[in-house]
Amino acid sequence: MATLIEDVTIIDGENVTVIGGVDTHKHTHYAAVIDEHGRLLGHRQFAATSPGYEALRSWMHGYGNLASIGVESTGSFGAALARELTRQGEHVIEVNRPNRIARRMDGKSDRLDAEQIARAVLGETSTAIPKSKSGTIEVIRTLRVTRSSAVKARTQAFNAMFGIMIGAPSMLRDELIDSTKRTLVNRCLRLRPETEDLLSLATTPERMHLAGTKLALRDLARRWKALDDEIKQLRAQIDALVTNAAPDLIGLHGVGTEIAGQFLVTVGDNTDRIRNEAAFAKLCGVAPQPASSGRTTGRHRLSRSGDRAANSALYIIAIVRMRRHAPTRAYVERRTAEGLSKREIIRCLKRYIAREIYAHLPQTST
Repeated sequence: MATLIEDVTIIDGENVTVIGGVDTHKHTHYAAVIDEHGRLLGHRQFAATSPGYEALRSWMHGYGNLASIGVESTGSFGAALARELTRQGEHVIEVNRPNRIARRMDGKSDRLDAEQIARAVLGETSTAIPKSKSGTIEVIRTLRVTRSSAVKARTQAFNAMFGIMIGAPSMLRDELIDSTKRTLVNRCLRLRPETEDLLSLATTPERMHLAGTKLALRDLARRWKALDDEIKQLRAQIDALVTNAAPDLIGLHGVGTEIAGQFLVTVGDNTDRIRNEAAFAKLCGVAPQPASSGRTTGRHRLSRSGDRAANSALYIIAIVRMRRHAPTRAYVERRTAEGLSKREIIRCLKRYIAREIYAHLPQTST
């Protein structure tokens, strides 16, 4: 018989095993606790701050022996909470896929979401260990995000500069139209408008147009140059960190610091959360999925899940090896003679390469 004494559920005089679930948000987290039979014991909202994380943990422990805690969005809103709970020795499970059937039948609220997260952990439909996000690889990830943003901004700046140059007055356009990308930037950097005050040229539209175009091209060129310098500095920092974190990985044929950095980010600092090379292949989306039904047996289909950036990195390695790696070229010739298409051969290569990449990942947290 279950009784409630001082907010602690007791069955037959002993603390029950409980499981927590947390629906994360920007400013608040909503938590729920269930017992090992799936019965809801309590639910409450906490602030998304360090004191709030400690209060949440203490509150969950007040219901019994806390076996594990399911946390939503451990890569964004729940990252700090998952990191703090893990530091305190709690078993944290990443839960990112809501129960769509339960949501359709029961509706959606913070309490219901937190309860369904806890039930996903209890039913073992969610078993992923979140990334620790507290080591060298997390630094690599943040620098890669920053560099990617700078690359997009640099491309946008050049496209704007090129579009303005195409519509510039003829005397300026004819001077710049045949320039290469970097030459165009350098020439635009040297442009000197007649004046910075365009209103002073309002009575002469042609001069105002020319001065305004020169001013826009010069400013865009300065922006492009600043972003280019930033990208170079970020690339140097990323290369040094990746080389230090995974020297064995960079030594593989077709794997440079850019590709190696992507695999490190995919796996995370706590590489031991990936159980084996089959799990890594599934994470990268190269594990064949069973597609048998009825009399059709032994059939598999291509996986469309997983980290698509890591899948793209495996594809690049496969293409590089098909061109410049003698063992891979021999394998392609043999499989082609067996009747496989190029697409099928690449799929096989990506699976083999994933096995090789996993064997050379750093096996301990950095």
